[in-house]
Amino acid sequence: MYTYSEFDRDFLATRNAQFRAQVERRIAGNLTEEEFRPLRLMNGLYLQLHAYMLRVAIPYGTLRSAQMRQLALIADKWDKGYGHFTTRQNIQYNWPRLRDVPDILDALAEVGMHAIQTSGNCVRNVTADHFAGAAADEIADPRPVAELLRQWSTDHPEFQFLPRKFKIAITGSPNDRAVTRAHDIGLRMVLQDGQRGFEVIVGGGLGRTPVIGKVLAEFIPEADLLPYIEAILSTYNSFGRRDNKYKARIKIMVNELGLEEVRARVQRRFETLRAEWQGADQAILADLRRDFAPPAFRVAPTEAYEIAYKNDPVFRSFADTNLAQHWQEGYTIVTISLKAHGATPGDATSDQMRLMADLAERYGHDELRISHEQNVILPHVHKSDLPALHAALQQAGLATANVGLISDIIACPGMDYCALATARSIPVAQEIATAFEAREQDIGGLKIKISGCINACGHHHVGHIGILGLDRAGVENYQITLGGDATETAALGERAGPGFAYDQIVPAIERVIDAYLDLREDPQEEFIQTFQRLGAQPFKDALYLTGDRADAA
Repeated sequence: MYTYSEFDRDFLATRNAQFRAQVERRIAGNLTEEEFRPLRLMNGLYLQLHAYMLRVAIPYGTLRSAQMRQLALIADKWDKGYGHFTTRQNIQYNWPRLRDVPDILDALAEVGMHAIQTSGNCVRNVTADHFAGAAADEIADPRPVAELLRQWSTDHPEFQFLPRKFKIAITGSPNDRAVTRAHDIGLRMVLQDGQRGFEVIVGGGLGRTPVIGKVLAEFIPEADLLPYIEAILSTYNSFGRRDNKYKARIKIMVNELGLEEVRARVQRRFETLRAEWQGADQAILADLRRDFAPPAFRVAPTEAYEIAYKNDPVFRSFADTNLAQHWQEGYTIVTISLKAHGATPGDATSDQMRLMADLAERYGHDELRISHEQNVILPHVHKSDLPALHAALQQAGLATANVGLISDIIACPGMDYCALATARSIPVAQEIATAFEAREQDIGGLKIKISGCINACGHHHVGHIGILGLDRAGVENYQITLGGDATETAALGERAGPGFAYDQIVPAIERVIDAYLDLREDPQEEFIQTFQRLGAQPFKDALYLTGDRADAA
């Protein structure tokens, strides 16, 4: 993992001192809220529905145990004892006092963390596959490139005031776990004639105008990637719209200019920029690769795991859902679900954070990951340690065996916290998870994603079942989309029809699930496969009690 240099530490100290002075001026009344707003947003501080919210960057979702413990300390000392992990692999604190924020930023700096560029019209936190460096299916660990992008984009003088916020995601695997096609730039590592490079996707994004990104370049050699990304940002900065914030994202520029014209403009800019790069980025990248070298894996028997799997049905259920294949023999990837039935998706208490830090230190080579699906991952666990790890998770209420199942719901904070939200998300997620708890193993793999407003922070457009909460004449109304896909075969869900009132949304989802269970060819056919085979109509019939299903009822 990357460790901050003296330059990094000095930069943060200077930046935090600057913001401390700005906060003091605001509290003293020497800055109006309008004047203070751009200053606080540059440091990740929002003014939400009830209080300030501080968004802390977790670059490419990677944490050390000491960093997770510091997040727990911050939650206890300056918040209400918990934090919320987000779909951008960040953590949010929902209740800090303004006067305490500079102290929080200093505490973050002590462990090499910050809140810079978690807001504003700049390059936001660079996200990555949460299994990076561990997954058996990846070409190579993409995190050194993600860290290079982070260093390049942080406080970049040209890109601090883009037309709109800008999001980059990267994966080293052909199986996309980073939702690259729903980002302003998505990077998918590929091999061409034995050479490593990236497929570059541009113009993806959700929100009020959901778009699946388009391939701008099928292969950019790794050595050309950073100048090519700079060419894209420079082109967007020059030609992206600034007259209307709803039309300011790069996806609108791609739509209005056309992909071919964007490709030509980026290529012209790239040819100019490429000559200016003298290989410093590749020297930095070589150093970063050493920082991200695999841990010292150990060789040990796995009988303890095999015995527990055979004899303990609770452990077996956890293993079947929460483990993923590691490239190193004898190891596995463990996902710790933050979606206990009835819990708030993505929330973790300070005690839970400390426990996960302890477990990572004891069993996971001192490394944790945050996924865009709002769970925590221990990427390197030897199978012989799994029974003890599972027992510790059980005791803390963190052993829910539901990863990838119907209760593993992505949900934004919604109207419980967010000033932009038009409906609640958290209670809907809680009620759905509770309603299906007894039969979710039979239902199998299913991705439900919930947003409390049209900004789509809950990624509802790419959920197998998406739920969008809106305000209809002062009443919460929930639209359902079907058939979305966040993987390498990304697709936007199809709106089913009229929305449902708050007290009708769970029964509506139950009708969709019952229809799926009736229609699937066998228990191995997952919801999205049944939908792709039959289309939306049978599910719409079930939702609105029309067609053959109404007759059968």
